[in-house]
Amino acid sequence: MTQPSATTANALTAISEAGVSVWLDDLSREALTSGALQNLIDTRSVVGVTTNPTIFAKAIAEGNAYDGQLRELAAAGTSLDDAVLTLTTDDVRNACDLFAGIHAATGGQDGRVSIEVDPRLARETEATIASAHTLWDTVDRPNLFVKIPATVEGLPAITAAIAAGISVNVTLVFSLDRFRAVAQAYIDGLELAHQAGKDLSAIRSVSSLFLSRIDTQVDKALAEIGTEEALALRGKAAIANARLAYEVYEEVFSTPRYEALAAAGAHTQRPLWASTGTKDPAYPDTMYVDELVVADVVNTMPAKTLEAVADHSPADGTDTVHGTFEESRQILDTIERLGVPYGKILEGLEDSGVDSFEKSWAELLGDVTDGLAAAGS
Repeated sequence: MTQPSATTANALTAISEAGVSVWLDDLSREALTSGALQNLIDTRSVVGVTTNPTIFAKAIAEGNAYDGQLRELAAAGTSLDDAVLTLTTDDVRNACDLFAGIHAATGGQDGRVSIEVDPRLARETEATIASAHTLWDTVDRPNLFVKIPATVEGLPAITAAIAAGISVNVTLVFSLDRFRAVAQAYIDGLELAHQAGKDLSAIRSVSSLFLSRIDTQVDKALAEIGTEEALALRGKAAIANARLAYEVYEEVFSTPRYEALAAAGAHTQRPLWASTGTKDPAYPDTMYVDELVVADVVNTMPAKTLEAVADHSPADGTDTVHGTFEESRQILDTIERLGVPYGKILEGLEDSGVDSFEKSWAELLGDVTDGLAAAGS
């Protein structure tokens, strides 16, 4: 991997110094063992990693980095589900160890690595809670984030996990209403943890608001309307939605209820910008980074987006969120006034997001099944 240019260092350093935590939306054993991930820490300001079933399925399907462990698991007669748990949590644990220094240096804010509960449990509260405990106990690292989807059934699971002292990355958040509900679920969990005598300073959480998927669907609806006014709004919904989510964040975490928890050591649940790779080639490929620079957020980027930001992002650390709230409201209001079924689109995105991760989980199970069979033959 080439060393960063001065522009690279300036772009990523600038947004980091402005309060944006740069995380990588990718993880593989090859990246861990080859030193590629360490290089991104050293040269690209990366201070955390997120994973999902799609990422794990891709990592295990490609190359031979897992062959040796698959042979060991096959020889031991390990079940499929246990093999998947072992393979994925070993990677995440090793990544946690790699980021341990950053975790310590940032007081636990960064140096985080996320792993998702089995997505087949997205509509099952109690099973999600059990899965969260299993992942937390198996990885056994303080800088882990357990990812729980922001479904209606996931909300009480978030509360229960936080109450138990498990740090949570809430995933698949789309609407402002759900973003607010996730924040309330977190605060509910903090109150229960405090009542149980837990150390609130050790509990962290982020709320992952997805971006490009929103624009993909809203843009289709705007194109169907086809008026000049409609077409001018393409590529604007997701950023407006995210900016207004930040307004909600500031509101929720300045209430007396939260401030009482903060006095006991609690931390805010930071917004995390997810799905930050642009899908439409007509848009700047760093758009979801450049337009959402503000303190106390995470931007998790796929490798391609990270390198694009490194290469040519105009971001200089200037806050691009505050002062935009009214304009953002007008954008979303106009989109709905034009007849775009915005609320239904966001509901559909949650469903399709869960479905997508379930399909990736099935692919992961298939890849591991094949790997165990090949290793045992």
